[in-house]
Amino acid sequence: MDENLTDAIVMNLVVNSGEARSLAMEAIGLAEQGQFEEAVAKIAAARDTINAAHNFQTELVQKEINGDAVPMSLLMCHGQDHLMTAMVVIDLAEKFIEVYKKMAG
Repeated sequence: MDENLTDAIVMNLVVNSGEARSLAMEAIGLAEQGQFEEAVAKIAAARDTINAAHNFQTELVQKEINGDAVPMSLLMCHGQDHLMTAMVVIDLAEKFIEVYKKMAG
């Protein structure tokens, strides 16, 4: 696989994952302020963005499956780390929203 193409895919993975994580963190802040509709909207945006990141990961996996070797690099590890972190933060943000809703009565 072309190294420049791999790097471009991984950078998209990093950018989308980072944006999704930021949206989820914003959702937590909104829920803390009692702005639940806005928080849920941020989570929806985070899910859309993390799905885009996941699609880039899937593209890499499919290339590997089809015999097109994908080189492992520090950048690749960084991208995978961002993806997994963002997924966990989104899941936790959803729980935070539920907790803040219960606390609000």
